[in-house]
Amino acid sequence: MPSFRPERVAASIHREVATRLREGGVDPRLVDVSITRVTVTRDLEKATIYWLPLGGGEPKADAVEGLADAARQLRGPIGRALGLRHASELVFVVDRGAEEAFRVSGLLDRLRRERKEGDP
Repeated sequence: MPSFRPERVAASIHREVATRLREGGVDPRLVDVSITRVTVTRDLEKATIYWLPLGGGEPKADAVEGLADAARQLRGPIGRALGLRHASELVFVVDRGAEEAFRVSGLLDRLRRERKEGDP
C-alpha cells in the first residue's frame, strides 16, 4: 500500500520555507527567491527544494550562498514546526525544469504567431 506521507511532508515544507523566506527573517539575500516545488525521499531524510530567482534570469551567487546558509538554519525550526521526529536535510536546487518549460512555451508561442502571419 503506497504511503502519501512524503507528499504531505513536501507540501508542508514548501509552505514553511516559502513563508519563512517571504518574511525575510532568514536572510536579506533571499527576498527575491521563489520556491517552485519540493520533493522528499520516502524515508523523509532529505527534502530537495527547487527554486528560481523572481523575475527569472540566472541565479545570483549571493542567493545560492544564502540558500545554503538557510538550509542549515531552517532544518531544526521546520522539523519542529511540522512535528517531525527527525528533521529532513534541506537541499536547495535551481529549478532548471521550470526554465525549460518557459523556453518551450516561448517557442510554441512563436510558432503560433508565425503560422498566423503565414495564413491568408
